[in-house]
Amino acid sequence: MNAEVFAEWFRRQGRQVIRTESSFWFDQGPRVYQAFPYHWVISPSPQELSRLLLRNWIVGIRYSTPLSAPEGSISYHCVCQRDKFDLIDLPRRARGAVRKGLRNLEVRPISFDCLADEGWKLRVDTMKRQGRPHDEHQAWWRRLCFAASDLPGFEAWGAICRGKLAAALLAVACDDCYTLLYQQSATEFLSSGANNALAYVVTHKALQRPGITQVFYGLEGLNASDDVDTFKLRMGYVATPLRQRVVFHPVLSPLFNRCTYRLIMLLARRYPDRATFSKIEGMLRFYHNGKRPLDQQPHPPALTTGGNAPGISSVQAGEEED
Repeated sequence: MNAEVFAEWFRRQGRQVIRTESSFWFDQGPRVYQAFPYHWVISPSPQELSRLLLRNWIVGIRYSTPLSAPEGSISYHCVCQRDKFDLIDLPRRARGAVRKGLRNLEVRPISFDCLADEGWKLRVDTMKRQGRPHDEHQAWWRRLCFAASDLPGFEAWGAICRGKLAAALLAVACDDCYTLLYQQSATEFLSSGANNALAYVVTHKALQRPGITQVFYGLEGLNASDDVDTFKLRMGYVATPLRQRVVFHPVLSPLFNRCTYRLIMLLARRYPDRATFSKIEGMLRFYHNGKRPLDQQPHPPALTTGGNAPGISSVQAGEEED
């Protein structure tokens, strides 16, 4: 599958999609656009960005760019790039959690109807567990699932325990990359290793496919809990360092100053269950961090010293999700 099919998935959801020289962009929020496919690391020119912002009257954009880029907040993609992904390749405790999951559950493809209906119950449970119970709506989820149902490259997977859906995910193959888009699970099955078994089996099978050289498990989110990415790293994925850059419309950028940022931080702390404030806080944090030199920026918890870039490395451990 190519990026045009990815774009069609967003269009079917009612999203606006814009194509520029370096990437595709979709409206992730009101007048806020995100570059996709998510695994692309791009270097758009200033002229390209100006045309995108000015011609479409966009408030802000976000994209992943190399560490060598002149601006952007230090960040990462969670990626698995191996010739194979077997149990022996996992850290010891993760290996034990996967084995327990495989004893308790069956991991297999599921229908998009199942993902839309039973998967929504898991989605609600996951949002409650992550402290964001009102972040999403069922109509949005069903539209997202059914938009993918007959597009090439999109797949739904589930972990089944005693006939009940315990965990599920939506994934897509694009270029040489297999991307895990959305994963959700029932709290009652966490101790059974449902998330571990699902992530392992899907990754294992993806890397066995001809033409797939990497599995992408997400980029650092604007407002996601650190625990989300900790689980991915514990499952043998690597935090690959790069920059995430936020650019605002040149007429509006003076409004997004340090005073505005402090106000949004206060609102995000006062109303922790309102995703809008936390996402705006994330955009402003990436924007202001991105204007500082790399060695003066705070690094995300997923990146520590001594690894695959100067002063930056991946973190790996091995235990099941709590």
